[in-house]
Amino acid sequence: MDIFFLSTLLADADLSPMHRPLFGIESVTITGWKLVGYVGTILFAGRWLVQLWASKRSKQVTMPRMFWYMSIVGSLMALSYFIFGKNDSVGILQNSFPFTVACYNLYLDISHKRRSMDEDA
Repeated sequence: MDIFFLSTLLADADLSPMHRPLFGIESVTITGWKLVGYVGTILFAGRWLVQLWASKRSKQVTMPRMFWYMSIVGSLMALSYFIFGKNDSVGILQNSFPFTVACYNLYLDISHKRRSMDEDA
């Protein structure tokens, strides 16, 4: 079954409690999927604060591993929102690329650290 069809089916049938309004702020209605999207966006944006803090602390440009973890989790949460909550192909494409790059960079970081530990031993 196609994932886009499934999310459309859930949205149209309103089977998911994630699509039901939780509360509203003025004219904005907040659903469970919107909360997932907001938290994902905050994580994805907040990774730069982590990077800034690590660079300031080491007094050189540094990409801490937490940056990649926050990128992956933030991207996954935003992807979940765009796939299941909104069914928006632009948002799906927009978040798929950073997710794959962050996964690859995390893999490189872990394997580099492992190799350097093996060389030191």
